[in-house]
Amino acid sequence: MLNWIPVRNAQGGTFLEHGDNLVTPDCRAVADILARIGDKWTVFVVRSLSDGPKRFTEIKRVINGISQRMLTLTLRGLERDGFVTRTVTPSIPPRVDYELTELGRTLIEPLNRIGEWATTHRQRVEDARESFDRAAAEAAPPRLIGVGRGR
Repeated sequence: MLNWIPVRNAQGGTFLEHGDNLVTPDCRAVADILARIGDKWTVFVVRSLSDGPKRFTEIKRVINGISQRMLTLTLRGLERDGFVTRTVTPSIPPRVDYELTELGRTLIEPLNRIGEWATTHRQRVEDARESFDRAAAEAAPPRLIGVGRGR
């Protein structure tokens, strides 16, 4: 039986890592990359930059719900991994633009296809979740109110 253990990444998200000795350094490296490109904020940032360079505030405006801190961490991680470049133009105030690298642009098509898959199958997933939750609620033992409270 495979033994998967949850591991937290730098952005605070969690991914699964194999806990047996069968995990090679190559597997860990791939898991690390998959954690980066599978992160929801990475998907949104790559998508927002797919039509060209943007300033930080433009990216933040396009991605509803991302905090300034999370956007900063995501952009820094993408820059570190070679998916994004950061260009500072000296001016007052300094202008900072973010742009996908050649490597970053290779993510656009696979992420678009995954997004299309999610859109196509969203209702089926929601139905499965409802069915699972309903079955779990029906299988749960009934809670007795007031038992063990001296009544």
